[in-house]
Amino acid sequence: MTVTSSRIDLLRHGACEGGEIFRGSTDVALSETGWSQMRDKVARVDEPHWDHIVTSPLQRCARFAEELSNQHGVTLSVNDDLREIHFGDWEGLPHSEAQQRDPEVWRKFWQSPDSASPPNGEAMSDFCARVTGALDAIAQQHSGQSVLLVVHGAVIRVMICHWLGMPMGAMTRLSVPYAGFSRFHIYHQDGREPWVQLHSHG
Repeated sequence: MTVTSSRIDLLRHGACEGGEIFRGSTDVALSETGWSQMRDKVARVDEPHWDHIVTSPLQRCARFAEELSNQHGVTLSVNDDLREIHFGDWEGLPHSEAQQRDPEVWRKFWQSPDSASPPNGEAMSDFCARVTGALDAIAQQHSGQSVLLVVHGAVIRVMICHWLGMPMGAMTRLSVPYAGFSRFHIYHQDGREPWVQLHSHG
C-alpha cells in the first residue's frame, strides 16, 4: 500500500509586552525580544520550507506569521480555534498574583489540568476539544504537505499530548519555551488510521 507523509511544525510565539502574565485571550503584542526569538528560531530550523502557514488570530502569533508568509511567499490562513485558552479571572495577572488569589485552584490547575479550569475561564475540556479538532482538520486538509502552525504554549501542549497518545493531565509537565519549535511527521495509509512521530522538540 502507498504511504504518504505530511509534516506539521509547531512554533510558539516569543516573549510579549507586559512580562510574565496570564495573557490567554488578551491580545498583546510581541516584545522586541519576542520578535528576535522567533526570527532566530526560524533561521535555525532544518528544511524551513512550508506549503502553508496557519496562525492563531492573536497578534503575538499572527503578525509574525504574516511576516514569514510574505518573506517566503507562502499562503497564510487564520484559524480561530488555535487561539490560547481564556484564563478567566486570571487574565492579565502575574502568575504569582493568581497563585495568591486562588491557591487551591492554582494547585489543581497545574497538577491535574485535565480536570481543572481557570476560575470563570474556558473549561479545559472545551479548550482541548477545539484545539484537537482544529489540529486533526488541518492535518487532513493538508495531507502530503508541509505546514507551519504559529500558536500558543497551552495549544502546543494539548497538540503534543493528543498526537502522542498522552493523557491531557501531562500537559503541564511539557516544556514549551518562547519560540519553542516542534516537528511532527504524519504518515497516511489507506485502510488505517494515520500514525504520528515527533521528530524534534525545543
